[in-house]
Amino acid sequence: MAHAAPYAPFTADVLNGASEGELTFRLPDPEDQGISDYDFAQMIEAAWQVCDRFDLQTDIWRGRILKVVRDREKVGGDQGGRGFLKWLQEREISKSQAYALMELADSADLLLESGVLEPEDVNQFSKRAFMETAQSPPEVQQMVGDAAKKGDRITRREVRQLSDEWTAITSDLLPEEIKEKAANSIIPPRYIAPLVKEMEKLPPPHQKQLQQEVTLNPDVDTIKQATSEARFLAKYLDAATQVQALNREGMDLELALEEALRIGCLNATADLVNSAAQLEQTIAKLYGTWKKLNSLAERVYLDSGSSTPHLRSLLAFLTPLSGETLEIQIGEADSPLSRTIRLRILPETEGESLPTGESLPSDMEASSPVPSEVDQEEW
Repeated sequence: MAHAAPYAPFTADVLNGASEGELTFRLPDPEDQGISDYDFAQMIEAAWQVCDRFDLQTDIWRGRILKVVRDREKVGGDQGGRGFLKWLQEREISKSQAYALMELADSADLLLESGVLEPEDVNQFSKRAFMETAQSPPEVQQMVGDAAKKGDRITRREVRQLSDEWTAITSDLLPEEIKEKAANSIIPPRYIAPLVKEMEKLPPPHQKQLQQEVTLNPDVDTIKQATSEARFLAKYLDAATQVQALNREGMDLELALEEALRIGCLNATADLVNSAAQLEQTIAKLYGTWKKLNSLAERVYLDSGSSTPHLRSLLAFLTPLSGETLEIQIGEADSPLSRTIRLRILPETEGESLPTGESLPSDMEASSPVPSEVDQEEW
């Protein structure tokens, strides 16, 4: 993939007067009491900003370099037997890092080619602010670009502030009363933008309910409450669809949600359903790991014999984890807080044979350790 024109250069003021390819500073002496705290902070901040600009431009160029290496391979060039992945391995760069850098380079080139930024404007950005700008809507990018062209220092905070302001006055999810108050700075946009982001995750009926709430009371406290409610609503709706135990006839998730809202326990209900989803996932993962452990134990047992007593001993000591009843002790054995937790995995049908761990030869079971009798619990 050939590029029609060379990449736009950057103004190299990041070199701070140093010779090409160097980055040098005169940092203040931390023990010099003749420098005021204010001057010390200013000198450190200036040096840090130069590093920020240098890091940003370096990463953009690294992304461009990676794209060139990748595109060379696409058109059939083998680079002397070293393809793109080999090139990354030699430089200890992961694929995720490489694609993140290439994405940053694409964003920079798009902003430059569209006229949002001039090459020298990039020096006004911190690295994180530039990445935040690249992920913002085009209208926000234009506002940020205008500020950079005026010489303003662009940090991530400024980008987010502009993004919040744009969201607060343009989102179709907000009632006109809220938009007007945002436009007139009566309600700070930083409170409104999170509400919009949470409402976007909800189906229309729930969006309408929240819109009615903030229309009746268009103030900061109501917006905060609506944002919290929207967050837990989204959490509940997302988790509830993943819980198999709830995916049965007779369970009405919407009515349960209405009742939770009515008695004011939406937060706890959302956490309850989310915990249930996590527990089901954990059980599925546990079962898969247990099956793998049994398979490996059987393989090692068949490969070992009387000449490998220590290997057989290892298998025996793992019996509490490979049998039908899994057992683990929590806490020190002599502690009054010690607990032995047992989890039992039952066959799916009565005629199904017991798991592999239960049918291992008796010489493995005979040497298994005796479980603690302190506060045993069976689940």
